Amino acid sequence: MKKISKICCIGAGYVGGPTMSVIANQCPHIQVTVVDINEARIAQWNTEDLNQLPIYEPGLKEIIAESRGKNLFFSTEVDQAIAEAQMIFISVNTPTKTYGKGKGQAADLKFVELCARNIAKVAKEDKIVVEKSTLPVRTAEAIKNILDNTGNGVRFEILSNPEFLAEGTAIEDLLHADRVLIGGDDTPTGKAAKNALSEVYENWLPKERILQTNVWSSELSKLVANAFLAQRVSSINSISALCEKTDANIAEISRAIGFDSRIGPKFLNASVGFGGSCFQKDILNLVYIARSFGLPEVADYWEQVILMNDYQKRRFADLMIQTLYNTVSGKKIVLYGWAFKKDTNDTRESAAIYIADALMDEQAQLVVYDPKVPKERIYADLDYLGTRDPQKNRDLLTVATDPLEATRDAHAVAVVTEWDEFKGYDWKKIYEHMLKPAFVFDGRRLLDTHTMRDIGFNYYKIGEA
Repeated sequence: MKKISKICCIGAGYVGGPTMSVIANQCPHIQVTVVDINEARIAQWNTEDLNQLPIYEPGLKEIIAESRGKNLFFSTEVDQAIAEAQMIFISVNTPTKTYGKGKGQAADLKFVELCARNIAKVAKEDKIVVEKSTLPVRTAEAIKNILDNTGNGVRFEILSNPEFLAEGTAIEDLLHADRVLIGGDDTPTGKAAKNALSEVYENWLPKERILQTNVWSSELSKLVANAFLAQRVSSINSISALCEKTDANIAEISRAIGFDSRIGPKFLNASVGFGGSCFQKDILNLVYIARSFGLPEVADYWEQVILMNDYQKRRFADLMIQTLYNTVSGKKIVLYGWAFKKDTNDTRESAAIYIADALMDEQAQLVVYDPKVPKERIYADLDYLGTRDPQKNRDLLTVATDPLEATRDAHAVAVVTEWDEFKGYDWKKIYEHMLKPAFVFDGRRLLDTHTMRDIGFNYYKIGEA
């Protein structure tokens, strides 16, 4: 198989944009074109002001500055990019279904199928098609069926190359990946396709970190990796609830078990719950697959990880309501953070959305501050829930640009995203601004208990009595 010189990626989202930017940056001999039918999004990727890129990731704008316009291009000319590329990445959204069979669990593959049909229509020569989106097992088979039955006699090789990026560290994860997984057929042409993709990554990663598997193992590995990580989060969060009823401290427990080399310290930080686009979606996918293959016990086991995460978010909101004398109606409560984690502007499945929704159900007056999430996104997240009229969302919630001024006459502050800047705030001044007694609810264990209580706050931290 000839060397890859032109790559196309369909989908300019959280996976496609950063991944292709790093590939272009590390492979100056390869022309990389990211295409999307969303003209506004492509315009954002092409903006001269790199602070206005559609995705915030540390290190991303520097890489874009080096490569864009040289061998990295963002375009709405989808068909042209498909026709020219030897390798096509499918990196479109695969949301959880909101309708029909599998509603609430199965992945909605309509965008993937549209991509496959478009590739089949346009391609006039052999292509390697790479699944980059998070997809359920056996999606490659569906893509192959569409391409083989609707194409122009062109030969397609389908590879699974799941992403293992953590938002907030995506560029670092791409540059120094623990492993790259490439799944494909064990036929001669399948092996050649796997090697061609491996050679792209070998431009900056050691070959021993690039694992080749069959396509089913690759697809399932992605779901299982996220399920295991989410399981750790839910496990430690379940114990945080127990700590709050006893004199145990969740930080001390996390440290103690993290020293066990069989367990390790990662993903053992108790919090208000996990969010993001992958954990919940991938576990629900795993649950659906297990049920569809007649494995209800397996499905129930993994579903409990989601139920525990929902419980943790609900428990945090309930704690706030109970502590504020069982009523938050008309009370001003400030939420610090809206993104699902620090160092990203992604809000998908963020705990903040559900906590805000629960407090607004109780008629609280919320003020939200997040350093990277715009006002329009915050309202869009609430409107999407459909809990109440959009105008009511705007009546009950305002978005602040000054985090300290936002706390004036507030009854409580809740830390729901672990942005580092929150630690550096003048909390004495915040205390002076607030109504007394002044409450702080720390859903990220970000602040020091003794310091906050010495200032005068009624301070509540997840995992401590």
